[in-house]
Amino acid sequence: MKQTLVVLSLFAAALTAGFTANAQSNDEEMVAVYRWFNTVDRNYVTIAEGEYQEGQILNWKYNDKTLLFFGYRNPKEGRVAVYSWFNPRTKDVISIAEDEFNDDQMIKMGYTNKHLQFYADSRRGPNTLAVYRWYISKYDDWVTVPEEGNTDAYIKKGYKMKTFQYFAVPRNTDVEIYNQL
Repeated sequence: MKQTLVVLSLFAAALTAGFTANAQSNDEEMVAVYRWFNTVDRNYVTIAEGEYQEGQILNWKYNDKTLLFFGYRNPKEGRVAVYSWFNPRTKDVISIAEDEFNDDQMIKMGYTNKHLQFYADSRRGPNTLAVYRWYISKYDDWVTVPEEGNTDAYIKKGYKMKTFQYFAVPRNTDVEIYNQL
């Protein structure tokens, strides 16, 4: 009887350890992606968790931090790299998937300081949502909006040129459960 209890206890402990390790590896793989707004320059920026220190972002006059979705920290088949570019003339910061424009096109449009932000899915899968980029000529600004966002609000504010970018993991509170499926 004692042996049976010991074996069952060890089995339960091993099973629990396996689920915990899997959940931790999924948590480490996921990266939260936020949108911030700069009231001085009237533009939005998309920033991945850990890309900059929050104090630095606040010092640049960005506020209104909003969780958009989750991306991935590491490359994998079926994922595209998402890069941040800065335009010093317009003070615009744009997030571009690797297959949208090549580096020469971005440089000709005045963008510099390319750096990797995160990876996103290139195809729709279970528990993903489409992510779009909108443009407003009045402020020469691009904004990243997931499909679950209120797109009508952007149309009313003068945004146009809605462009599909990639797929991401929704900002649901139970995202860790989705990653185990």
